Amino acid sequence: MSALALAVPLGVVVGLTVGALGGGGSILTVPALVYALGQDLRTATTASLVIVGVTTLIGMVPHARAGRVRLGQGLVFGLLGVGGAYLGSRLSASVDPDVLLAAFAGLMFVVAGVMTHRRRAAAREQAAGREPPEARTSPMLALRPFRCDCRAVATLLATATGVGLLTGFFGVGGGFAVVPALVLVLRLPMRVAVGTSLVVITVNSASALASRLGQDVTLDWGLVGVFTAAAVAGSLLGARITSRVSPARLNLAFTVLLVAVAAYTAASSIPSLL
Repeated sequence: MSALALAVPLGVVVGLTVGALGGGGSILTVPALVYALGQDLRTATTASLVIVGVTTLIGMVPHARAGRVRLGQGLVFGLLGVGGAYLGSRLSASVDPDVLLAAFAGLMFVVAGVMTHRRRAAAREQAAGREPPEARTSPMLALRPFRCDCRAVATLLATATGVGLLTGFFGVGGGFAVVPALVLVLRLPMRVAVGTSLVVITVNSASALASRLGQDVTLDWGLVGVFTAAAVAGSLLGARITSRVSPARLNLAFTVLLVAVAAYTAASSIPSLL
């Protein structure tokens, strides 16, 4: 099967996870480009930013139409992560590809652990009959009169910067960190947090890509275009799935896929470091 033909099902899978789970699904893009489509790591992480940025931008449309996007809060979160995205892109260029892939495998295992913990915590809360936290009704920071929920502000700033750093360094969306932050800090409902995370990932991907413009990376625009088009189609379908399939089942399916990809990435990259 040619690379262009293979890019279609791979793009659809990535798009489905992005549309259904938010930007966290984009973590599968880099392994797909490297191991299935034969791209070198530098090219793959840059191409991933293009694919993820366009996919999340278009994928947020059905979420917005369904009222699941808080644009203002998403833009603020994304803009807070611009500095981290720039720094991550610069650091990525100086790291050995095998080290970067091994670190990427570790990141995927961490994300799988986070997803598992989130699924079990949600199940416990549902079994206990607990209500989700009430939406935040007052701003974290106000000037007149001055009022500051400094703990929430610090958490938001640290998370936004960290997500930007991951986006720039690995070429991933970082939605696995954005969604919990939006739920816990901004107290958004889960489905709204998923939709709003796409705003954050779009902003971070654009800023990380802009910081790579001066690097010597040549993209296969035909391949990137086909992959992106398939991912966009998948994201639109994924947005419909998220309202019809239980979050727990989506979470479990994504976790299993993520562990498999992480294990393959680790097995392929770590031996070369020994």
